[in-house]
Amino acid sequence: MTCFLPAEGKGAVNATAHASGTVTGSGRKPRVSRIGLIEWYATALIVSFANDRLARPREPPPCTPLDPRMDTLLLLTDTPVRGERLARSLAVLGPSHVVDLLDPAEAGAGPEPERVRAVISDIAFGGSAPLAALKRHLDRLGPRRPPYVCLLREDSSRARVQAAALGAASILPADRAPHLLAEAVTPFLAPPAPATSVTQAAAGADAALTRIFALGRAGGTVAPEAVAAGAELIEGALRRADLRAWLDVVWRFDDATHQHCLLVAGLAAGFGLHLGLRPDDCRRLTEAALLHDIGKSRVPLAILNKPGRLDPDELAAMREHPVLGYEMLRDGGYDDGLLAVVRSHHELLDGSGYPDGLRAGRIPDLVRLVTVCDIFGALVERRPYKPPMPGATAYAALVGMGDKLDRDLVRAFLPVSEAAGAGPAVPRAASTPAPTAAPGLEPPGAPDPEDIPT
Repeated sequence: MTCFLPAEGKGAVNATAHASGTVTGSGRKPRVSRIGLIEWYATALIVSFANDRLARPREPPPCTPLDPRMDTLLLLTDTPVRGERLARSLAVLGPSHVVDLLDPAEAGAGPEPERVRAVISDIAFGGSAPLAALKRHLDRLGPRRPPYVCLLREDSSRARVQAAALGAASILPADRAPHLLAEAVTPFLAPPAPATSVTQAAAGADAALTRIFALGRAGGTVAPEAVAAGAELIEGALRRADLRAWLDVVWRFDDATHQHCLLVAGLAAGFGLHLGLRPDDCRRLTEAALLHDIGKSRVPLAILNKPGRLDPDELAAMREHPVLGYEMLRDGGYDDGLLAVVRSHHELLDGSGYPDGLRAGRIPDLVRLVTVCDIFGALVERRPYKPPMPGATAYAALVGMGDKLDRDLVRAFLPVSEAAGAGPAVPRAASTPAPTAAPGLEPPGAPDPEDIPT
């Protein structure tokens, strides 16, 4: 009987010499006592047991079945062993329920939706079956599903867009998940900030915007620091509370231009957080959205505040605001990306926008992001001459614009649009027609006569 520990003969424990009584190189057999044989046999059994244990694959201990009424984290995976490992790394935050997406028996498995504190997915995005199963489980949680963290095994731009389209609130590389996941999930488990903090942030951002527009009307210089301060308030509010809370506050503002700028900035901040942008990039996006209509500070107030639709001459004057804003800021210390947003946020990928008729290759990503938020914000806001669109109808209008907008960004924007819900709670006059989707707007991105931002 010969036993080896570990495998492949390294560090082998050889019991044969003891069994035969042979000592290598001696050429003679010593006498073996009965006690010596008993000791040898016991040693051989222990070594055999140890070798057998090492030869078996190490499997994680099975999870204790969770009470479906218990608050839990939901881990959706196509590799259960990885899921169990992640569950152990999250044990400090509470219990986790692991669902194997490729097991038909677990197709409807999982805790009650209202008991799920957060959702974490860990799948290979290259396969259609895991993606379809993941979407079914996320849909099962309903429109008010808890925060969703997506782990990417392949951190590519395509995978990030897919994750964003699924509604991921945070996107992390899977290979670093054991170290980063608990820290990433913890903020989502904190109670939401009280509504007063959102109201205060909106009031502060509105005050900053008032100062910015006042400087613009007076021909003064708009300092980048003033824009950064307003953007910090907006982004901070969106990190502490949900987007709907921000929209509910801003929808109550009377000044249409301020309401629009703050809506677009809030949508942009929420979109950036949803896409998992780095903090600096998210702040830059929020600043660009807050400042995108600064040129309107040079448009006559009679046109800007007109309670009805604009006539052709007024419309032509309104359409000058992108160039006016660009000229105002060009020498003010702003980077080229922000200046591009101010000048080009009405440009469309097919060249039908204004003021320069740019096509896709000349429209930067930052501009494309703000354009989506700008159009959606205009569709869901209150105006004296039209009711706001519900979020679903406004999103249908974005989709209906086809190749005029970045399709990938529009798909990724869906969860952000859902936060708008049915729009602001304002009564509709009996004579006012219900809003409808606008797939054939011409030109989309043009002014209010077609319910699109001017």
